[in-house]
Amino acid sequence: MLRGSGCSIEGHASASAFLARPCATGPSCLILEMACDQENLDLQKHLATERPAMPIIIVAGTIDILTCAEAMKTGALDFLLKPIDKELLRTSTSTAIEYSRAAVRKAAELSELRKRHASLSPRESEVMQLVVSGLPNKLISDRLGISEITVKAHRSKVMRKMRARSLANLAVIAMQLG
Repeated sequence: MLRGSGCSIEGHASASAFLARPCATGPSCLILEMACDQENLDLQKHLATERPAMPIIIVAGTIDILTCAEAMKTGALDFLLKPIDKELLRTSTSTAIEYSRAAVRKAAELSELRKRHASLSPRESEVMQLVVSGLPNKLISDRLGISEITVKAHRSKVMRKMRARSLANLAVIAMQLG
C-alpha cells in the first residue's frame, strides 16, 4: 500500500531481526503488526528509549483494549485495525514521518549545541552557568575570584562559541542542554 506513495519499505521477520539492522539516520517510522506477545511490547519499550525519533504505528487484527492501552502508553503513535484503509494508513504514516523528521532535526540541533558547549573551557562553562542563572558580572567575579574584566572576556567568548545572539538566547540554549 505504501510503496506507491514513494516510501522506502523494509520488512523484518522478528523484533530481533529489526534491531539487528542499523538505526535509520533520517526520518522513519515502524509499522508493527501487533501479535499478543511480549516481544512486540518489549520492542516498543526498547525503541521508546533507544530510538525516540522513530514513531510506531500498530496494526492489529482485533481490538484488545488492554494491549492497545499498553501500546499507546509505550509510545505508539497510532493503532490501526485490519483490514487497513489505504488512506488512513497513508495519513498515519505521513503524520509519523513528519513527527520523526522534527525529532531528527531536534536531535541534530541538540548534538550541535553539545559540541559547542564542549568547546568551552571549564572557566567559560562556569561563567555561562552563572550568567544564565542571572548573576551580574560583579557577583560572578566575586564568586569566582577573578576580575570583572576577565568575566566580561569569558562571557564574550561564551556568547561567540555558543553562537548566542542575546542573553535570553543563551538562557534558552542552556535549558536545551539541561
